[in-house]
Amino acid sequence: MRDSTVSQSPWLLLIHQLPPKPDYLRVKVRRRLHRIGAMPLRGSVYVLPASEEAREDFQWLGEEIRAEGGEAIVCEARFIQGVSDEEVRAMFATREGRPENSPASATDRVEPGRTWVTRRDVHVDRMASAWLIRRFIDPEARFKFVAGSGYRPEAGELRFDMYEAEYTHEGELCTFQTLLRRFGLADSGLAAIGEIVRDIDCKDAKYGRSETAGVAAMIAGIAAGTSDDEVRLARSGPLFDGLLDHFAPRRP
Repeated sequence: MRDSTVSQSPWLLLIHQLPPKPDYLRVKVRRRLHRIGAMPLRGSVYVLPASEEAREDFQWLGEEIRAEGGEAIVCEARFIQGVSDEEVRAMFATREGRPENSPASATDRVEPGRTWVTRRDVHVDRMASAWLIRRFIDPEARFKFVAGSGYRPEAGELRFDMYEAEYTHEGELCTFQTLLRRFGLADSGLAAIGEIVRDIDCKDAKYGRSETAGVAAMIAGIAAGTSDDEVRLARSGPLFDGLLDHFAPRRP
């Protein structure tokens, strides 16, 4: 049996940047990452549990990326801040339990007035998700802000965008997009907002919408203006209202 220990670092990272051409390369790399079981961490950073097999998979893929004119680095990692080992393990557990992009067995529904729990210091994905929840999923929703790890939910609470949450990132989907899919919200305007939120949250340009930079600047301004999470939600809500109006079909 192959030794699963590469070093004391429990994770391997592939950090890569693809050239604008050829167009097929992005799809090819994404499919390869999915096949080897790598999970997106942030933008173009992918993670695998450290093993000799994972090291080999990342190294071969890195060689292919560099051969096409891109850049790729494979490194060992131990998470200190921003994400915990438990959160990363949960990402892999989610993939094993429900394949990426597989349809939900049924559209989720919740009784109004639930308590929705998320991490403190809300930013774009949590701001947008809270707006979506209150406007389209649970108009009487109450929000609770807690530490990012170690929180034990009380009975009836629903967590989003946090460790072991009922609603969080799934594959390359941000939490906002996961909520859209799980609750069957197929509106094109909401989908467009989800693409903007995802690119800001993951710090890449998968969708490349022209509105993304402006929305990112406004979100950063809201976060800089207050550390109060309830105030952040109150100030960001009109931003997403305006975006939804912007993407609404134009009528003569």
